[in-house]
Amino acid sequence: MEIRSVLAASPVMPVIVIDDLAHAVPLARALVAGGIRVLEVTLRTAAALDSIRAIAAEVPDALVGAGTVLSAADLDAAATAGARFAVSPGASTALLEAAHAASIPLLPGVMSPSDVIAGLDAGMDTFKLFPAAQAGGLGMLKALGGPFPQVLFCPTGGIDASTAPAFLALPNVACVGGSWLCPGELVRSGDWAAITALACGAAALRPTAVKAQA
Repeated sequence: MEIRSVLAASPVMPVIVIDDLAHAVPLARALVAGGIRVLEVTLRTAAALDSIRAIAAEVPDALVGAGTVLSAADLDAAATAGARFAVSPGASTALLEAAHAASIPLLPGVMSPSDVIAGLDAGMDTFKLFPAAQAGGLGMLKALGGPFPQVLFCPTGGIDASTAPAFLALPNVACVGGSWLCPGELVRSGDWAAITALACGAAALRPTAVKAQA
C-alpha cells in the first residue's frame, strides 16, 4: 500500500501511546467504530510492538502503523509486527535508504526546506511536518507549497480538533496527526465510548477556509 493511500483513509491520524497491551485491541476497535481507520502506534513503550501485532491480527478494518521509527532496525521490527506503514519524527540518510528496501512505506519527518529536498533526493514526495506548530504551522505549509508543489504533508504536533480544519483546507495537506483522540486518562480508564465519540468528531472534520497571510 502506498503511503498516500494510507493518509487518504482518514482526515486524522491519531498518535497513540500504549503502555498496557490489554488496551490495544479495544482502543483500536473504538477508533475504527468512530470512523478513524489509520492508527499510528508509537514505538515509545515496551508494549508498542506487541500492540501493533495484536491490532493487525484482531482489528482487520484498521490500518495500523508504527510511529517514532528512528532506525532501520525499528522499521524492520515494525514490519515484522504487522505494521502497514511507518512514521518517523525526522529522517537520517540511513533511514531513508532503508525505506527503499522495506516491505512497508515510510512517512519521514521534515521540519525545513532542506529536509524536504533531502527527502525528494531519496525518492520520496510525502512527509510528516513535525513538530508542526514549532515549524511554522499553516504559514510554513503555505510557504512550502510554492517550491514543492508535488509534495504532500501530514502536519503533526500542536494540532487539535479546533485547528485541524484550517490545516486540512491546504492543498498540500493529506491529513493531520493528533494525540487528542486518545487521551491517556480515557485509555487508562477504558472509556472506549468516549474515544469513539472523539473519533466520530475527527472523522467528520471538514476543511475550513484559510485566511491569506499579509
